[in-house]
Amino acid sequence: MTITVAIVGRPNVGKSTLFNRLIGRRLALVDDRPGVTRDIREGIAGSGGVRFTILDTAGVCGPETVSFEADLRKMTDGAIKACDACLFVVDARAGVTGADRDLAAMLRKRASRVILLANKAEARDAVAGSHEFYALGIGEPMPISAEHGEGIGTVLDRLRMIAEERAETAERPETFRTEPGELGGACTAGNHAGRPIQIAVIGRPNAGKSTLVNRIVGYERFLTGPEAGITRDAISVSIDWRGTPVRIWDTAGLRRKSRVRERLERLSVSDALRAVRFSDVVVVLMDAGCPLESQDLKIADLAVQEGRAVVVAANKWDCGSGRRWTAADLGERFTRLLPQLRGAPLLMISARTGKGLERLQDAVVSAHDVWNRRVPTADLNRWLADMLALHPPPAPGGRRVRMRYITQVKTRPPGFIIMCSRPEEIDESYRRYLINGLRDDFDFPGTPIRLTLRARPERNPFRTGKSVRPGRRG
Repeated sequence: MTITVAIVGRPNVGKSTLFNRLIGRRLALVDDRPGVTRDIREGIAGSGGVRFTILDTAGVCGPETVSFEADLRKMTDGAIKACDACLFVVDARAGVTGADRDLAAMLRKRASRVILLANKAEARDAVAGSHEFYALGIGEPMPISAEHGEGIGTVLDRLRMIAEERAETAERPETFRTEPGELGGACTAGNHAGRPIQIAVIGRPNAGKSTLVNRIVGYERFLTGPEAGITRDAISVSIDWRGTPVRIWDTAGLRRKSRVRERLERLSVSDALRAVRFSDVVVVLMDAGCPLESQDLKIADLAVQEGRAVVVAANKWDCGSGRRWTAADLGERFTRLLPQLRGAPLLMISARTGKGLERLQDAVVSAHDVWNRRVPTADLNRWLADMLALHPPPAPGGRRVRMRYITQVKTRPPGFIIMCSRPEEIDESYRRYLINGLRDDFDFPGTPIRLTLRARPERNPFRTGKSVRPGRRG
């Protein structure tokens, strides 16, 4: 049994802290500044055999512009209408505010079930002050402390009771989903065989990452706007992308490390890097007006260092007035500046209009297949013999390094081991020669390749070399 629960309230009342406490891990970003949460984050909690889909929503009265605040309110409104119950969080220390009254009026009209939680009620006077929230007309306020875990068990008991009542009255969909045009929680793909492809979309601020993910999922799942730095959390959405099950992560923009000074931005960058580590394919999104800047190169190299399959896309290609490069010039510059991604697809797309997204999906699936490719050992050793005959390994001190055999030991990314004598004598240029040969001859375009040179194991010291005839000892 599964029900969907939305956590709502004004900014800085502890919604994200409560979300992390309910799901049992630090998933949502938490900071003392109000308005940290912007996009809706989804997590799973459970109690007594009941499974809860928890939605962390944005505060509806943040210090944003009028249009931005309207988008936040629209997202929260979509989550309220789609969920089975709402946890209305208020600040027991601050008392009733005008924003609390406005949100309570909205919940009375649109929410099916509401549980009023007076958070930050660790002190005795805060518990006593929570009684004034009866004036909101929502019901009895429940004193809790999300930071210290007080009252969380009672909250789960109330949710379990709602789930049991829901099961007795009517059946509802088990997964939160908004229809196209609504802002809200995650879109879920159907049941597919196998593991979905994990995709992380990364890039500099204002490159169009959220717009691209919204275009792929088919509705306005994430906040977008002309301002840089709107996205703060790395949030994933599971969808069926033209018949392929994928889980795609929208991430915060990555600026140069020297410019990241505020704690909140450091948390956002850490969340984006975590999404890269969890992904299979990384889509490096650039602004076509100023592509392949130094930060773009560092971001692409980061994906390579993490061992992810890489697809590079130049967004806003439809804005021809601000573009300085042709496709041919950009391709030549890409090959020259990112030799470690030789053969990786470079696509010209427009997230705003959807142009080029079919080619992007094909490139992602192809890169994922290459990332999982395995080569037979016999083919590898025939290849190694040809490579050694074409360019023998170095011979420092007049003694040539002997390479005996090669085998593939892993995929995701492809990893190979060559057994040889004196591997420390092999310089980096010869290692690159072997890696480029593997990439070209076995078709590993744009995929990081891990090549390890290893010496033969030492002779067994317990083996004497003497043979003993059967039936005799000593």
